[in-house]
Amino acid sequence: MKEIRWGIIGCGNVTEVKSGPAFQKAEGSRLIAVMRRDGALAEDYAKRHGVPKWYDRAEALITDPEVDAVYVATPPAFHKNYAIEAAKAGKPVYVEKPMAMNAAECEDMIAACREAGVPLFIAYYRRALPRFLKVKQWLDDGAIGEVRTVITTHLAKPSAHDLSGSSTAWRIKPELSGGGYFYDLASHTLDLLDFLLGPIERAHGSASNQAGLYEAEDIVTGSYTFASGAHGTGTWCFTTGSRVDRNEIVGSKGRIVFSTFGETPIRLIREQGEEECVIEHPAHIQQPLIQSIVGQLLGKSFCPSTGETAMRTSRVMDALTGGRNL
Repeated sequence: MKEIRWGIIGCGNVTEVKSGPAFQKAEGSRLIAVMRRDGALAEDYAKRHGVPKWYDRAEALITDPEVDAVYVATPPAFHKNYAIEAAKAGKPVYVEKPMAMNAAECEDMIAACREAGVPLFIAYYRRALPRFLKVKQWLDDGAIGEVRTVITTHLAKPSAHDLSGSSTAWRIKPELSGGGYFYDLASHTLDLLDFLLGPIERAHGSASNQAGLYEAEDIVTGSYTFASGAHGTGTWCFTTGSRVDRNEIVGSKGRIVFSTFGETPIRLIREQGEEECVIEHPAHIQQPLIQSIVGQLLGKSFCPSTGETAMRTSRVMDALTGGRNL
């Protein structure tokens, strides 16, 4: 194969800039079909993005013989079924994050793809972004010595819709997301830490709904231990009066400070001085990861975000929110 022809199931907001155009811009890739249950919205998306086909049924897109691979960009409640259907059709699957509603669903998806003999990729695209590859380079080069601990603090203000009770966001509806903002946002950080520091092998935590603005939890705190022996702690609260997005990796010879979501400088702080790097995100933030997926499907490279790596993140989230501890 010289080109991978993609179909998208669920062409909502995340596909407008972050991912959709990247399928057209990545080398050896083309977006040829989109699906949304509202056919008029699917047709509108197709026309605006220059996509030749649109559908209002997922089955029609999955069984289209011209679609080589399927990108599932729906809320998590639908990830498992669509991924399994695509796998049964013999098509590689790229699934939005978080991978599924819980780790058990992740296991089912991995098993289905393994049985069908197709690869499964997950949209933890920070694994391929230049700013985080720089952080990994510092770690791999031993710039801060042996990693001792990592501290994550994520604080956010509630939106006006959250405060008024008028929010319709799927992210705070556990029946669609698996949890609240924690599952949507903390998943990025926890997966990134898995990429930078290796797997987390033990985790425990607790979740509460302090403000009562919606059904889902609004605060999660916990601690975890990496297979390397490094420790970590995290606090995620979405009803504070301030905004903080900070990760600090502390080593025996220094520390690295960076944001998961902002484009603030990444900082290497050591006894001999401090180094800052400003590395901007690409226009279409998923494009580097999508390029790695296309490269793997064409036999040229490999993708760092798979069903197996993403399942580890789901297991940690389940443990931190009060489920079965790792």
